[in-house]
Amino acid sequence: MAGLISALILLPLAGALFAGMARENYARGIALFFNAITAILAVTLWRNFDITAAGLQIVERHAWIPAIGAEYVVGIDGLSLLLVLLTSLIFPFAFLAQRRGRGYCALMLVMQSALYGTFTAHNFVLWFLFYEMSLIPAFLLIKIWGGENRDRAATKFFIYTFLGSVAMLLSFLGIYFAKGTFDFAALAELGRAGPLLNGNLAWLAFAGIFLGLAVKVPLFPFHTWLPDAYETAPVGVSMVLTGVLSKMGVYGFVRLLLPLFPHEIRILGPWLLGLAVCSIVFASLAAWAQSDLKRMVAYLSINHLGYCMIGLFAVTASAARPAVEMQAALSGVFLQIFNHGITAAALFYYVGLLEQRRGLRGLGDFGGLMQRTPLLCGWMSVAMFSSLGLPALNGFIGEFLIFKGSFALAAAATSIAVLGLLFTAIAFLRAMQMLFSGPLSESCSAFPDLLRTEKWIVVPVTLLMFAIGIAPQFLFNIFNTTVIQMARLFA
Repeated sequence: MAGLISALILLPLAGALFAGMARENYARGIALFFNAITAILAVTLWRNFDITAAGLQIVERHAWIPAIGAEYVVGIDGLSLLLVLLTSLIFPFAFLAQRRGRGYCALMLVMQSALYGTFTAHNFVLWFLFYEMSLIPAFLLIKIWGGENRDRAATKFFIYTFLGSVAMLLSFLGIYFAKGTFDFAALAELGRAGPLLNGNLAWLAFAGIFLGLAVKVPLFPFHTWLPDAYETAPVGVSMVLTGVLSKMGVYGFVRLLLPLFPHEIRILGPWLLGLAVCSIVFASLAAWAQSDLKRMVAYLSINHLGYCMIGLFAVTASAARPAVEMQAALSGVFLQIFNHGITAAALFYYVGLLEQRRGLRGLGDFGGLMQRTPLLCGWMSVAMFSSLGLPALNGFIGEFLIFKGSFALAAAATSIAVLGLLFTAIAFLRAMQMLFSGPLSESCSAFPDLLRTEKWIVVPVTLLMFAIGIAPQFLFNIFNTTVIQMARLFA
C-alpha cells in the first residue's frame, strides 16, 4: 500500500493539468474521470484500514527539509479516513451540480488535492502548505465565477482566512523554536505530559492557533465572511465550501489545538462553550430572518458546525469527564462532520435547482411548488428534515450523540444550545410553507419537475441519508478506535 495516499493527493493535480488543457466541453468529463479514480483509491484505503488498530496507518514518511524539521509524513486514522471519504463524495456531487469550463474544473481539482493533503498530513509544515493551498482556488472560484458582489465576498473570505493563517503560522513557529519539532504526534505527547509552553508564550501560541481555526470553522464571532462567500459562490463551490472546506477548521481543533493545549482549553472552557452556544443559537435565529435561500442555508451551516464545537469543548473543558459520555460526544462530532457535509451540500444543490428554474432564489419568489414539482419538493424536504435531525435520517444520529454526551459534561451550555434546534425547525418550516404551499405562483407555472439527470444525482444522496440514519454502524466502525484513543488522550 506504499504510495497510496500520495497518489490520492497527486491524482487531482494531474486531473487539473489535463482539464486546464482540454476543450471547454470536455473539462467536466475529465474532472469526473479523475474523481472516479480518486474515489476508487479512497475506497481502497477504507478496505485496507484496520478498524481495530489505534494510531496512524498506511504511513508514508520521507525526509524533506531536515534543516527546519519538516518531513513528508502522511497517514490516516479513523477521522482522516472519514474526511477523505467525505471529500471523495462531495466533489463529484459538486461537479455534477454545475456545468463549467476548464478553468473552473482545474481550480476545483487543485482544491480537492489540497483537502486530501490537509486531512492526511502529520507534520505542520506539510499540513500548513496544503491548508493554504486550498485558500487560493477557493478565492479565485468565488471572484471569477461568483454572482453579485463577488469581489467583496472573495476579498472578505481571503482576508479573514489569510490573517487567521498568519496567526497560526506565527504560533507554530514559536512552538518550533521552543520544542524543536513540527510533528503532530510528538507535540501531542508533549502537550499530554505537561504544559507545552510556559507563561505568556503558551497563551499567545494558543490564541494564534485558535484564531486561525475559529475563522475556518467558522466559530462565532469570526463567522461574518461565510454568508457572503456562500451566497455569492457558484452552487458547486458553495457545496464544497460547506461540505468539506469548513471541516478543515473542526479537524484542526481535534488534531492540533485540543491535544497541544489541554490546560488552556480547561481554563477557558466556559468561554469556549459560550462561543459554541452563540454559534448555534444566533446562527439559527439569523437563518430564520433570511429571505434569501442561499443565505439561510449558509447560516444553518454555521449552526450545525456549532454542534460539533460544543461537543468538542464539552469533552475537553469540563472537570468531570466520564469516559462513556466523552466517547458519545466525540462519536457524535465525527458523525456530524460527515453528515453535515452531505446534507448541507444537498441543500445548496436544491437551492441551485430552484435558481436555475426561476432565475431568483428569494423565499418570496416562489409559491405552491408542490402543485407543479412534487418530486423536487419531496426530495428537498427529505434534505431539510435530515438537516433538522429527524429520526431515521443521518442528521439525527450525530446530533443525538453530541447532546447525549454534552448534557452529562456541560449541562448548562447544552441546555441553552437546544434552543438552536427549535429555531432551526422554525426556519425550515417557514421556508417549506413559503416555497411549497399556497397558490401556485404565476412565475413558477412552467417549472419542470426533476429531470432524469437530476434524479441520478438526488436519489443516491438521499438513499445514503437514510442508510446512515437507519444503520450507521458502517461509519462508526471507521472511527470507533480513534474515538477511544482520543477520549483517553483528553482524559
